[in-house]
Amino acid sequence: MLGYRVPAPDEAMLISGGRRGLGGAPFRVVTGHGKFVLPVFRKTRFLTLAMCEAEVSEKCVTRQGIALTVKAVIAFKVGNDHESIVNAGQRFLSDQDQMAVLTGRIFAGHLRSIIGSMTVEEIVTERQKLATEVLETSKSEMAKIGLTVDSLQIQSIDDGDTGYIDAMSAPHKAAIQRQAQIAQAQATQASVEAQQVAARNQAEYARQTAVVQAEYNAEVDRAQAQAAQAGPLAQAHAQQEVLAAQTELALRAAELRQQQLVAEIVKPAEAEAERIRVLAVADAERMRIQAAAAASHDRVALDRMLIDQLPQIVKEASAGLSGANVNVLNGADGLSEIAAGLVSQGLTILDSVRKNLGGEQGGEVPGAGLALRGQVGGKGGRGASSSSSSSSSDGPVDID
Repeated sequence: MLGYRVPAPDEAMLISGGRRGLGGAPFRVVTGHGKFVLPVFRKTRFLTLAMCEAEVSEKCVTRQGIALTVKAVIAFKVGNDHESIVNAGQRFLSDQDQMAVLTGRIFAGHLRSIIGSMTVEEIVTERQKLATEVLETSKSEMAKIGLTVDSLQIQSIDDGDTGYIDAMSAPHKAAIQRQAQIAQAQATQASVEAQQVAARNQAEYARQTAVVQAEYNAEVDRAQAQAAQAGPLAQAHAQQEVLAAQTELALRAAELRQQQLVAEIVKPAEAEAERIRVLAVADAERMRIQAAAAASHDRVALDRMLIDQLPQIVKEASAGLSGANVNVLNGADGLSEIAAGLVSQGLTILDSVRKNLGGEQGGEVPGAGLALRGQVGGKGGRGASSSSSSSSSDGPVDID
């Protein structure tokens, strides 16, 4: 619309001409909305309300007399209130760039004043305190020209070639360097230890792997060896069992053969030896009886007849041993006892005959029967049993 003007959000529209503004200001201030302005009769100007920046690089002298070059940045703007806009419009509307120049000069003066009352150590270590003091001292002065400061940042503090700041920071630098070296050494040591641990872990893993591989190979070799030996071992076991069975069979055959030899050779030989011994004893007894009969004058013919019959009796009795089923309880002694028993029976028969004949003929040869029994009967008392096909009896024997 013709004559209608609207300021930007970061601008203040100043309308001059016509009636005055508030407080007797030479212009009216419009912000945030439009206004109809009569052409020719009214004049419209715009004042920026945006943020502005001013840089300061000032050489200052501290309380210690040390020259410092201080660089700072000031962020400022025109105040939002009506009074600040009027004050700034009256001073900077025609040349708004002068706001930054004037602000820099104002802060440069305050920096020199405040730094002159501080030491280098305070300035370096308490920069925020320096900025706060500069802001506080410049606030009223900046308000008079319609400006407000949002922030003040001290960018750098340089002492030139004096080296005071470097000397002041040397102990701290040394401590920091020492701590950095210690930290670096610790980091290096930790790195080396970590590498050593990693190497040990790798070696241990390699060792365990080798052990497991060796055990696996050994197990495979054992299994292969067992599989290879299974056939020969089974054959050896089978042969061993066959040999054991053959050995047992041979032992049993040897025992059986031994029993057969005893039955076929030893026992018949023992029986034959005993028979021969009994015949020898009987023959000796016959000789003794003959000698006794020869000395006796009585019954010579009878004794002669009996003596002649005695070998025949003993021979008949001993002949039964060859076909007898003899159970010997005590070996060779048992056989001797059997033979002695046979001789004793023969002597008993002889005594019985002599007694019978003596009763008829009125006498007998004194001591003959007793002597014969005394030599042979001593062995007849031991235990032995025999059964034979030849019969013998303790009763009277008829002699033709």
